[in-house]
Amino acid sequence: MIMSRIEAPRDQDTGTLVDRLLAGLPAEAVLTDPDVTDSYANDMASFCPSGTPAVVVLPRTVEQVQHVMRVATELRLPVVPQGARTGLSGAANASEGCIVLSLVKMDRILEISPVDRIAVVEPGVINATLSRAVNEHGLYYPPDPSSWEMCTIGGNIGTASGGLCCVKYGVTAEYVLGLDVVLADGRLMSTGRRTAKGVAGYDLTRLFVGSEGSLGIVVKAILALRPQPPQQLVLAAEFGSAAAACDAVCRIMAGGHVPSLLELMDRTTVKAVNDMAHMGLPETTEALLLAAFDTLDPAADLAAVGALCEAAGATQVVPAEDAAESELLLQARRLSLTALEAVKGTTMIDDVCVPRSRLGEMLEGVERIGEKYRLTIGVCAHAGDGNTHPTVCFDAQDADESRRARESFDEIMALGLELGGTITGEHGVGVLKKEWLAREIGPVGVEMQRAVKASFDPLGILNPGKLF
Repeated sequence: MIMSRIEAPRDQDTGTLVDRLLAGLPAEAVLTDPDVTDSYANDMASFCPSGTPAVVVLPRTVEQVQHVMRVATELRLPVVPQGARTGLSGAANASEGCIVLSLVKMDRILEISPVDRIAVVEPGVINATLSRAVNEHGLYYPPDPSSWEMCTIGGNIGTASGGLCCVKYGVTAEYVLGLDVVLADGRLMSTGRRTAKGVAGYDLTRLFVGSEGSLGIVVKAILALRPQPPQQLVLAAEFGSAAAACDAVCRIMAGGHVPSLLELMDRTTVKAVNDMAHMGLPETTEALLLAAFDTLDPAADLAAVGALCEAAGATQVVPAEDAAESELLLQARRLSLTALEAVKGTTMIDDVCVPRSRLGEMLEGVERIGEKYRLTIGVCAHAGDGNTHPTVCFDAQDADESRRARESFDEIMALGLELGGTITGEHGVGVLKKEWLAREIGPVGVEMQRAVKASFDPLGILNPGKLF
């Protein structure tokens, strides 16, 4: 329900807030019905506390965002920026009594330039929408999180998202050239550039990427594009052990190959996908490795990689014959997290990234942790860049199982750090990994990051309680 100035129930404090917001916003942009605002309290992460928003605001213009931040500054109220809330760290969870600033209505693609190879977009543009729009110009926007049909560019920037193509094309940060950002006090700042090169001053653009809305509100982004590559072909290789599959990954990367995708699914994940989608994947395998090339001669590249897989002990190597077969295999990988959720009804999706050379140790360690805690833990991974997604499956109604799930999650993160990795490769810190961020970067690192936060947000009103 959309509440107007007259209809909105309010106490004295909320009334003051709503009246101030409505002075610069249309009534339909300000939501106060608790049944509606409560639905904006969480993203998709488990075990992350959230508060009750005082109000949800859906601006359509930069000026409206500036008005919201000026009101928040004057009233000293927290503001939680949100995109589509597909995140997995609690970074978009509401603080108690906050203004939720949902940017999904700012969803225009403002410009696509084939000459400059850039797109200029508002933060609410859906990733897949942008990808399809630039394809019409013979261009390519590589970052493709698994939630690309739902997630927004603003959310991708806030959490520094990755995706299946990272092994060749890199993550979101590598495609953000410039930003327009509304600061905590309502001022508008532009960072970066739209030129191919530029090194003027500190790189504030990169600072905002991955900052989870804690430094400012992104209201426009200049994104780098690439020429659209040829249609990729995919190869599937079955292995009798996860260690053998990880050995194949090391051989492929050491051999100088540049796959457009190199993904791994363990036996638990393969079974879950088959149970949900009946895709006929080989459940006798202990690990399924998917490799893809979008080169001028992908068949030759797949043949070379197939030979390396066989040398590493692959029991079967099957290259796709065409784009349709390739897409079927990729669809199986994209279904992995959804399928694992169906195993027990609830999942905790870890996001530990380790050096490629230690990927096998990571998977072996996760298997031991699953046995220790008597839990089903499936692993799918962006194997080409060492980014693993151990997914703990559990029954949220079972208190003991929930406790074991949380403990196993923490042990997986500890394992990642022990192997020289990081606690998050693409999902962010949010609420879920605050303690682990402090462990990874150390007390001096935390001190300096807090100093950066204070310089941009001295009142601490932007997404408080996230990161540290």
